[in-house]
Amino acid sequence: MTGRQIITDTQNTWCPGCGNFAIQHTLKNILTEIEQSGKSLDDVVLVTGIGCHAKIADYLNINTFYSIHGRTLPVATAIKLGNPHLTVICCSGDGDSYAEGLDHLIFAAKRNIDITLIVHNNRVYGLTTGQYTPTSPLGFKGKSTPSGTAEYPFNPVELMLASGATYVARGYTKNMELLKNLIKEGMAHRGFAFIDVLQICATFFPVADYYTPRVYELSDHDRSSFEAACIKAREWDYSRDSLIALGTFFQRSLPCFDDTMAVKGMEQKDRRQAVRDLLLTKS
Repeated sequence: MTGRQIITDTQNTWCPGCGNFAIQHTLKNILTEIEQSGKSLDDVVLVTGIGCHAKIADYLNINTFYSIHGRTLPVATAIKLGNPHLTVICCSGDGDSYAEGLDHLIFAAKRNIDITLIVHNNRVYGLTTGQYTPTSPLGFKGKSTPSGTAEYPFNPVELMLASGATYVARGYTKNMELLKNLIKEGMAHRGFAFIDVLQICATFFPVADYYTPRVYELSDHDRSSFEAACIKAREWDYSRDSLIALGTFFQRSLPCFDDTMAVKGMEQKDRRQAVRDLLLTKS
């Protein structure tokens, strides 16, 4: 038994069949395990962006922060620097992270800030009813591209490898056991953990029939090899009709940004007081 009801009573407005439910309940199961281990869920913070994914902040009974569109990672970075003892998780959409927030994504990976980013990658702007995103396939027909997109999608796994992320993985909302393991690994990893989750949008891009026969779990893969990770990342580039690897592509240990910042000598109470002083000055 846990000490709190982790799923809130807030009315859930996701569409039936939405992959967000799988991510929500995966996080619920992980949070339950954290609390059962004797750790306080008050030391966990979830930051979300703008989009269908962001409603998860209303549906999980932990500390949460809604950021503005594309600004999930800088908010999470500030929280982690302000109190490095917190476990900071980000939930962000593919539009939120790969379009509006792309610069912040690259720099979070480059800095190796100790946070876990879960990208709800449904390859469509679902909240605004079906516009294309940077991972939508060539020719995608949506509200903003009725004749089909003229752009190839980019490969976020390859992008994160090139940007210096120290934990890079891909999950799928129809494989909750693997998804749980990847998120737990990402949270345990010291550094920037990036998990791209193929998340089904049941209304505007229902592609489970495309993913399910093509996905497979990585095995006999050397996650310490950058070259091996790049080969696996390029196997499916979001446009070709090929197999889709799931699992951890790459992991290595490097100093964390929050450890190497000039303020690393501050005690936690001193950081909190510095934040209070800053807020009082701004007010």
